[in-house]
Amino acid sequence: MLDLNFVRDNLPLVEEKLRQRGMNPAEVLKDFRAIDSERRQAITAAETLQARRNRASEEVAKLKKSGQDASAQINETKELREQIAESEKKAAEQQARLREILTSLPNLPNDSIPAGKSEADNVEARRWGAPPQFDFKPKPHWELGEQLGVLDLERAAKLSGARFAVYWALGARLERALANFMLDLHTREHGYTEVLPPYLVNSESMYGTGQLPKFAQDLFRVPHGEKDLWLIPTAEVPVTNLYRDEVLDAAKLPVSLTAYTPCFRSEAGSYGKDVRGIIRQHQFQKVELVKFSRPETSYDELEKLTHDAEIVLQKLGLHYRVVTLCTADIGFSAAKTYDIEVWLPGQNLFREISSCSNFESFQARRANIRYRPEGKSKTEFLHTLNGSALAVGRTWVAIVENYQQADGSVRIPDALQPYMGTDRISAVR
Repeated sequence: MLDLNFVRDNLPLVEEKLRQRGMNPAEVLKDFRAIDSERRQAITAAETLQARRNRASEEVAKLKKSGQDASAQINETKELREQIAESEKKAAEQQARLREILTSLPNLPNDSIPAGKSEADNVEARRWGAPPQFDFKPKPHWELGEQLGVLDLERAAKLSGARFAVYWALGARLERALANFMLDLHTREHGYTEVLPPYLVNSESMYGTGQLPKFAQDLFRVPHGEKDLWLIPTAEVPVTNLYRDEVLDAAKLPVSLTAYTPCFRSEAGSYGKDVRGIIRQHQFQKVELVKFSRPETSYDELEKLTHDAEIVLQKLGLHYRVVTLCTADIGFSAAKTYDIEVWLPGQNLFREISSCSNFESFQARRANIRYRPEGKSKTEFLHTLNGSALAVGRTWVAIVENYQQADGSVRIPDALQPYMGTDRISAVR
């Protein structure tokens, strides 16, 4: 969430940043200036009336002490109390309207990202490796998975419906091997601390990272007593909210955490997209990286986090590119995002496998996560960052398609063989 004072003092800048996102400032900001003015006037009125009531109450006390009639002053304090309540009610109403506007405002794009009107204006930053060469026509993973007997979409549909998958045998082991490989890499070589968080979280947690209220339709809600719980769409939600309403020790920043969890998304609005295979699922697994950083070093941390995600692909020998998202394509909470896209030869395209973002203080303000700078008594909001490293299912897809062999088998990358206990996936006999 953006700071109220910042929006008030920088309204033209906020309007321009919204336009860069492809949004109409009037539709998002509504009557912000008028509402803010009415709220401040109501607060001033309440304070002025309270001062008058205090003076009247003092006069009542003096008159009673001297044995004089204080009925007029008593009536005045009653009238002032009613006027104060009315002004406070008006201020609260305008405060609620302001909060509704502020919670609907996306983060402001960082000046370093390209301006654009759609994903077509994203800018490629770099590439690594080269696509594999085949002397046969490579197949997509859904064909390979079925032929090898390791991916079963038909039975998954019987169990749960569309956009679910069942992995069999070495297909299931490959998913588990990838998660273990990624976690070992990030904890042993990149310095992250592993966390195993809950997969159901409360509404406050969803609000803290920006999923609620705007994206409720994209989530799976689980009614639970008087309050709702939500299946997490990403480990970003519980891991970031671990420090909600806390003050972190500045000397310990940055804090770097990693978590492997299932992720649940309703995929509202994605009807007809990626209907084949396991690219877009209601349930999938990810290894997530989350950082809590000082503001002045958060963009250095974004580069490090993105590099840590890239290393996974490099060790697996997978061709990829890194794309800087333009102003119109970054997510609601993000100030800057790099997408890492892996090459899928069976589909002849690059496909996003990770998004690495700096949210600056946007999430920290919503979740009230602060730190106390050295030598200062006042706390400040820190910066939060996260990125997938990686989406396990899409990495599974990339390995199956990139390492497929002419005989229909799939070779296991060297880095994964110790986790797999084999160097190849062959058809189940």
